[in-house]
Amino acid sequence: MASGATSVSTHILDTSIGRPAVGVVVELSVRSGPGAEWRAHADSLTDADGRCGDLPALPEGTSHARLRFETGPYLTHAFFPEVAVAFAVEPGEHYHVPLLLTPFGYSVYRGS
Repeated sequence: MASGATSVSTHILDTSIGRPAVGVVVELSVRSGPGAEWRAHADSLTDADGRCGDLPALPEGTSHARLRFETGPYLTHAFFPEVAVAFAVEPGEHYHVPLLLTPFGYSVYRGS
C-alpha cells in the first residue's frame, strides 16, 4: 500500500465462543460526502484469524467508508443477519474497525 494512503482493516471475534469468526463475507463501500451514494469498493472473506488482510486502500476523495458483514450465514439463528458500520475517514489515516459478535448482539470500535 502506498505511503500516505487511507486504509481500512477489520477482524471479527465471535465472543460467544471466544474465537475468531472464520469465513464471513465483508464488503467495503465508500462515498465522497455525506449525501453521496455508496459505491462498492472491495469484498473479502475473514481468514482463520477472523481478519480481512486484503482490503485495498481507499480511493482519493473518500470521506466515509462502510463495512458490511454478512453474519447470517456464519451464525445459527442470527438475530442480525448483517451488520453495517459506516464511519468518517481522513486522508492518510488507517482505520481498524473490529466487530465483536454474538448471535444476539454486536459491538464495534476503532482499534489500532
